[in-house]
Amino acid sequence: MRLKGNEPKYKRESGILLHLSSLPDRYGIGSLGGEAYRFIDFLKSSRQSCWQLLPLCPVGKGNSPYSSVSAFAGELLFIDLELLVSDGLLNPADIPDPDFPQNVNYRAVREFKLPLIKKAAENFDPRSRDFKRFCKENDFWLDDFALFSAIKEVKRRKSFLGLDDGLKYRLPAAVQQFRNRHAEKILFYKITQYFFFSQYMRLKSYANENGIKLIGDIPFYVQLESADVWSSPDNFRLGRDMTPVLVAGVPPDIFSADGQLWGNPIYDWDYQKNDGYGWWKQRLMHNSTMYDIIRIDHFRAFADYYTIPYGAETARSGTWEKGAGLGFWNTVKENVRAEIIAEDLGGDTPEVKKLVSDTGFPDMKVLQFAFSSDLSNQFLPKNYGRNCICYTGTHDNDTTRGWYEKATDKERLMFSRLVPADKSGSAVLSLIAYAMKSKARTVIIPMQDYLELDSSARLNTPGVPSGNWEWRLSPDDLDENLEKTVRRLSSGRNRD
Repeated sequence: MRLKGNEPKYKRESGILLHLSSLPDRYGIGSLGGEAYRFIDFLKSSRQSCWQLLPLCPVGKGNSPYSSVSAFAGELLFIDLELLVSDGLLNPADIPDPDFPQNVNYRAVREFKLPLIKKAAENFDPRSRDFKRFCKENDFWLDDFALFSAIKEVKRRKSFLGLDDGLKYRLPAAVQQFRNRHAEKILFYKITQYFFFSQYMRLKSYANENGIKLIGDIPFYVQLESADVWSSPDNFRLGRDMTPVLVAGVPPDIFSADGQLWGNPIYDWDYQKNDGYGWWKQRLMHNSTMYDIIRIDHFRAFADYYTIPYGAETARSGTWEKGAGLGFWNTVKENVRAEIIAEDLGGDTPEVKKLVSDTGFPDMKVLQFAFSSDLSNQFLPKNYGRNCICYTGTHDNDTTRGWYEKATDKERLMFSRLVPADKSGSAVLSLIAYAMKSKARTVIIPMQDYLELDSSARLNTPGVPSGNWEWRLSPDDLDENLEKTVRRLSSGRNRD
């Protein structure tokens, strides 16, 4: 991490945004196995420098990685079965012939993969030196996560707010009694996290050895129903019964008359400041071992954030509060070993702009937002400098083809006047070429845009409760023609 005043000169780079779940895998969802290595080979061959991932933590409501039971743990569905076979933990005959649809069916994948992962865990020797080292190095989160997960399983996923006081408030006698009765279940969650992180770190090493940097993603807030809140309630503004006093969201705007009520508990910044931001230091250090670059989602909340009384039916009754600010980043900077991207979208206020400027972090520019007003639009490349990350769209946007097909006459007119036509004649590829020619130090393109896919390939539609996080690549998509297209469009960036 580098704060303002110590900023090096950056090489112009580019990369691809592709969620791990979107890889084409035989077993219904992308994993940390062969297709992930193949994608790294594709990035290298097409002369890219970065692979941007979305959060790899356990998915939650709506299969969203931004709604997780842990800010530290990994999603078990990403564990690769064939790597478990090669590690001697499964027999090839253990794995039935798969039969999955093109897109991810999370329920079907769970029913298929989790029994096999459980079998591998039963075959694993917990006396392994590597496993013991993993448990020791990750003790600051792993034990609480495994205990929380075991409690949720035994109590049939009942909310921790409804548990008996002994487990709800982590009273030592009750916790020890549960540990004694359910030691094997607790161990299972530790072993499976070992599987995930062992496979992930092997993949990261392969990426780095091939000149590919991994960009990770940290959601700003955590879920109420999480190991993080249950194990460290003092970090959050909770009542005596552990229900939130305030929850997160955004106020009413032109898109929503009632605003957005997210429901995440609000951090107790006074407590965390007195504690030296210990929980955040651990979180940032943990993610620094996983990623070369970390994108902080909803970065604007470090400047100011919107709070809504718990129990409110809409976000209308909320108020703005001052965030932890630059003091936070000055305190935690020694614990951040990765570069930071500030996701400041929706934070067009003097306070947010000043914080981004003072930290020296690159901010985000999204070209789909560039054509809706006039030539002063902040998302037009002529209006931003080098220290930013340019995207055609993000995981929350429509695909660029879908966006262009729905664009207004004004947007299309602006587009035609400002964006030089690519030799392919494609509006999508023209916008990618426009991004690549910008001053931005890094350009990240969603894979769907290189494939020129329509709205059916959109990964996530905010506010829509189902049908998200399901799109996947076809096995034949990463062909020689696509490689040539990516290399051509990004030819002015990356390696010499």
